[in-house]
Amino acid sequence: SDLSTSTSCNCSMKPRIALNSSARGAIRSSGTSIRASLATLREVDVEGVEPMVSVTPMRLKRREDLVTDGNQPKAVLTNAPDAREGFFAVPKVVE
Repeated sequence: SDLSTSTSCNCSMKPRIALNSSARGAIRSSGTSIRASLATLREVDVEGVEPMVSVTPMRLKRREDLVTDGNQPKAVLTNAPDAREGFFAVPKVVE
């Protein structure tokens, strides 16, 4: 089904984007096209299909998880942009 004008306007309001009428028409057209593609994908029978890591069959290499070069905090922190008290200092991201 087509994406309505009110739905496309609502989508632009969520991220607070100002859209003129031609941009709203383009979004409505894109949204309708995306919904049609999703409807086509829903018709595909995936019963019994295993999830894949890659398009080529591959097996992940297994190895034991051993520490072979540890206990060197000064060497590890030499390239840190900011290190404090033996740890990487990370700026606060969420306010």
